Amino acid sequence: MTGALISPRVDYASDPAASRGRFQTEPVSPTRTPFQRDRDRIIHASAFRRLKMKTQVFVAHEGDHFRTRLTHSLEVAQIARSAARTLGLDEDLAEALALAHDLGHPPFGHAGEDELDECMAEFEGFDHNAQTLRVVTRLEQRYPTFDGLNLCWETLEGLVKHNGPLIKDGKTFNDLPLAFRDFEFLDQLELDTYAGPEAQIAALSDDIAYNNHDIDDGLSAGLFTIEDIKDVPLVGRVFHQVQKDYPLLDRPRIISEAVRRLIGIWINDLTAETSRRAKRLQPKSVEDVRHLNEPLVAFSDELHEEQKELRRFLMERMYRHYKVNRKRSQAKRILKELFALFLEEPDTLPPPWNEAAQQATRDARARIVCDYIAGMTDNFAIEEHRRLFNLDAMM
Repeated sequence: MTGALISPRVDYASDPAASRGRFQTEPVSPTRTPFQRDRDRIIHASAFRRLKMKTQVFVAHEGDHFRTRLTHSLEVAQIARSAARTLGLDEDLAEALALAHDLGHPPFGHAGEDELDECMAEFEGFDHNAQTLRVVTRLEQRYPTFDGLNLCWETLEGLVKHNGPLIKDGKTFNDLPLAFRDFEFLDQLELDTYAGPEAQIAALSDDIAYNNHDIDDGLSAGLFTIEDIKDVPLVGRVFHQVQKDYPLLDRPRIISEAVRRLIGIWINDLTAETSRRAKRLQPKSVEDVRHLNEPLVAFSDELHEEQKELRRFLMERMYRHYKVNRKRSQAKRILKELFALFLEEPDTLPPPWNEAAQQATRDARARIVCDYIAGMTDNFAIEEHRRLFNLDAMM
């Protein structure tokens, strides 16, 4: 019996002992590294708990077996930790970033984000990545001397820049979403560079997780069949091979085995391509990784092209399926009506939101309303709408 592959720590891994620290001074933990402490703070955050009832693709109450934002985040964290271990990077930082990456998502998934962005159009919009920063630096209020979670510099940098530099191609600080610009230390996160390698790992682990669990959920929901995906590059080949290897296997186990193999293929490709890039680019430190002219962490060109074909299939057959569209339409109407009511009648907000909203300017009130709605779970948004718009609803 052999153990899991653990690569020696590479020189360009983020080092918790060399962390740039926190913006609010605190005593160090005697039992945990800064990155472990950040992971634990994220897990204990109320925003993290609320992910259990927030839409991934299906509205959270539609079935117990479909992914929610919470189960998705846990799957991303598992993949990120495995990839980081294989590459000799810091597993705890990769895990913390993976667990936190969706904290800013509103109810009803991307439909909810689109609607909130539309509602906030005259108030500088809504962006779930920027809202994540707002959650961990302002909206979580658990500690006696500061708002937010006071995460360390490397974690905040990773949350802000996991998809690449924010200031590039002519984009300036003032072009960023307001929820980013409101963070007083944002300019200290070196917005014109890439994030460290663990953040890059977390970002692509997100791709691996949702690509594959959306196949699983779409098949389980009956939105498409195994036969429908036979011509999708890579995915069709893997399903065909599983059926060939196990001709008498029942359909649920065929799906589970194929998805398991697909996740392995994606992780192996990610670690192999990243190792090739590290050999070619020769970073000697995490600062070298940040200042490269391209991401260190990536999929191979071949897998990238196959992934695009899968996304096209899922967009057509799942994300735009009429059943999903109906739920999306309902969700957008719920959020639109809640936003309009709270903005015009802030005294209908619960405390302490109502006191703050009634004393604020219209622009500031809109952001307060947006924060309140973005923090809702699917079920709470549905019930809040029912309470406010149905006269026979119990208060």
